[in-house]
Amino acid sequence: MGYDLQGKSPAIPFGSLVLVTGVTGYIGSHVADQLLQVGYRVRGTVRDEAKAQWVNELFTKKYGEGKLETVIVKDMGAKGAFDEACEGVAGVAHVASDLSFSPNPHDVIPGVIAGAVNAASAAAKYPSIKRFVFTSSSAAAATAKPNVEFTITADDWNEEAVEKAWAPPPYTADRALAVYSASKTQAEQELWKFVKDQKPGFVMNAVLPNFNMGTVLSDKQSASTGAAVKSVYATGKLDDFWAAFPPQWVVDVQDTARLHVAALMDPEVESQRILAFAEPFNFNDVLGCLRKLYPEKGIQGDIEGLGRDLSKLDNSPGAKLLRKFGRKGWASLEESVRDNVGE
Repeated sequence: MGYDLQGKSPAIPFGSLVLVTGVTGYIGSHVADQLLQVGYRVRGTVRDEAKAQWVNELFTKKYGEGKLETVIVKDMGAKGAFDEACEGVAGVAHVASDLSFSPNPHDVIPGVIAGAVNAASAAAKYPSIKRFVFTSSSAAAATAKPNVEFTITADDWNEEAVEKAWAPPPYTADRALAVYSASKTQAEQELWKFVKDQKPGFVMNAVLPNFNMGTVLSDKQSASTGAAVKSVYATGKLDDFWAAFPPQWVVDVQDTARLHVAALMDPEVESQRILAFAEPFNFNDVLGCLRKLYPEKGIQGDIEGLGRDLSKLDNSPGAKLLRKFGRKGWASLEESVRDNVGE
């Protein structure tokens, strides 16, 4: 399925090379997949050659030789980490991040900021690079608050998480989500500051996805949040790790990836923060979808006291971009759960 540019030229020419950092990750692999589908070539960064094998095999089989290449970037926080990787590319999608969920801000936040700024600094060195997209997070705008009515906009920043993340020790486990949220918040803020101060030759956009579900491209990759549905489907039960996630909004990982592509190629998308939120959910909704789709699996009943996400936001800008791909708008939770199971 192509993308309707409505008669305009793409911001980066079809057939050109796009750098995708963290290409073996759940979102990164889908960003590469969607770019390849619409006619771009992809250079993906990996931390070591062993991690690259499955993604090379998958996309060579799907799209043919020469469409994907991988390069090793062992430490995205090292000075000049992406300088060579950016040579000869027309756009950059910086997806790689720290998903360790360490509660110690010093272990996470400086490295995530450095990686983002390194990617932007490298991109700024090459006049060929016209677009830069950062994979931010819903957590850079707001923290989920069960049963509380509040509004989220594309102008919001999660300063609450930053304050909690950098509070004095002890760095207890319950601070892990705040540290992750702060890493996305502060990295994105540093990127917008970089663009304002350095005035590079590229246009920057950010995509802020909430909880990603949907197709997992390979059983050889870490599925991140895509592992939640697979776990329940396999065991019939929601384990304590996933049950601890608060109610929030879901987004299909392929829709998240499509929004990255739109942010890279659509000349009308400039300097935007795109909220990737499809619909609010809690894990009882996931359990209900699985019981409906797979009644023979004996999926457990609902869990008491999960609460609801009552936040309000305008997700129509993202839906409008998805319709340019010929989609109806956002994929539903049930569609994402079905694709996530993959059977």
